[in-house]
Amino acid sequence: MNNDSNYFSEVRLRYAPSPTGYLHVGGARTALYNFLYAKKHNGKFILRIEDTDQERSSMESLKMVLADMKWLGLMWDEGPNAETLADMGSYGPYKQSERLKIYDEVAQDLLKRGLAYYCFMTDEEIEKQRQDAIAGGVTHPHLQSPYESMPLAEAQVKLKSGQKAVIRFKTRHLKKDYHLKDLIRGDVHFPSDMVGDFVLLRSDGMPVYNFCCVVDDYKMKISHVLRAEEHLSNSLRQLMIYEAMNWPTPQFGHVSLVLDDDRQKLSKRKGATSCNQFREEGYLPEALLNFVALLGWSHPEEKEILSLQEMISSFSTDRLHSSGAVFDRVKLKWVNAQHLRAKAPVEMWSLIEPYLKANAISYPEDRPWKFQSMEVFKNYLEVVSDAVPFYKLLDDKYFEILPESAEVLGWPTSRAVIQEWQNAVKAFKDPVIAEDDFNKLQDEVKNTSQTKGKNLFMPMRVAVIGKPHGTELKILVPLMSKDSLVKRAQKVLDSMK
Repeated sequence: MNNDSNYFSEVRLRYAPSPTGYLHVGGARTALYNFLYAKKHNGKFILRIEDTDQERSSMESLKMVLADMKWLGLMWDEGPNAETLADMGSYGPYKQSERLKIYDEVAQDLLKRGLAYYCFMTDEEIEKQRQDAIAGGVTHPHLQSPYESMPLAEAQVKLKSGQKAVIRFKTRHLKKDYHLKDLIRGDVHFPSDMVGDFVLLRSDGMPVYNFCCVVDDYKMKISHVLRAEEHLSNSLRQLMIYEAMNWPTPQFGHVSLVLDDDRQKLSKRKGATSCNQFREEGYLPEALLNFVALLGWSHPEEKEILSLQEMISSFSTDRLHSSGAVFDRVKLKWVNAQHLRAKAPVEMWSLIEPYLKANAISYPEDRPWKFQSMEVFKNYLEVVSDAVPFYKLLDDKYFEILPESAEVLGWPTSRAVIQEWQNAVKAFKDPVIAEDDFNKLQDEVKNTSQTKGKNLFMPMRVAVIGKPHGTELKILVPLMSKDSLVKRAQKVLDSMK
């Protein structure tokens, strides 16, 4: 294999998603690691679209992936423009479906040099050969094609007659071990007989993954490839192609898998793990990046809350782990809460407001009230959408006396407590009741109603939020108008008649 490092004049890494849906968190982590390595070494981060699976790929999915990447802040130096989809960079096209001529040229070169051949075997013939080999005691049979030695000119005659063929790479003569110095796993060896003659181009001219991956990485001068460990098994076929073409090989690093609670590979089928879903639930992009970065990598000082810039400056492959990391949703919420609470009031409100509008929640328009409410609620929020139930408590149109209040309202002292609370609010001179004022009013109600403990607190809470348990009144009441508090108390009193 050619390891000519002069070919790689700069550090260039890529992320190459298939546009078959939203960006998965496992893919986001792969993209992040490549992005961090590129930025740490003043290199380029390339976005390449692997869309040769025409049945599953779609333009809609491509736009979704680009939108997710942009939301996360993983902006690419080369690849499709996020808005226009036009290519940016000198090594395009960046969509594999537009590079078919390039793959064909490389395949034709291998054919001419006798390193590949046209194979006309049908699916039925291949399956029969496999079954016969298994019946003969061969556990993992490799294809033995009768066309391996057919002269190229003869194969071309068959093609002109309308027969269909794939192009296969010859492996039988490669009797040796292939060696990969993995950036994460160290030395990895592959015996050449692990694979048989594999397909490069399908009969319709579409390339298979291992072939176009090598061609694209070479043509785009990719110097380093960080990818999930499930791709380790692809390395042998790819190393064979690099060798056959006498192309320099990039440095590979295979990162651990992201696992679910059952320590199985995290999959789209087992719960919501798309970046878009986390976005809709109110997670911050910087928090999601922070969390996925630590699924397989650790900061030199074991820091857990990191900005993107801190991740760039401290990232190195020697701190990437080879063992799987479990996707812990509780930890993700904790990380998100830390990032959320560090936000300035203006930014915090800009995040919360769209959720309030989407849920038709009314609120005062003055800035002091908005910032005061955020100061009150922010320590209770793990994701931005958590703000909705808190702000609903303050909107009169959502006030209702819940069934769980029935027992409390049936206590003999409850009516007096609520009546005294309403009287105290009416008599209060200022339009808004501050926290200290609330504490004084509560003591006043305690004395006038001759009630204390839960017999005091629970009826008052029902009078304010319609239920006996929930957020502390001393932080809610200062956010509510006297008029609202009086009306709510009256509604509860009316319900007790």
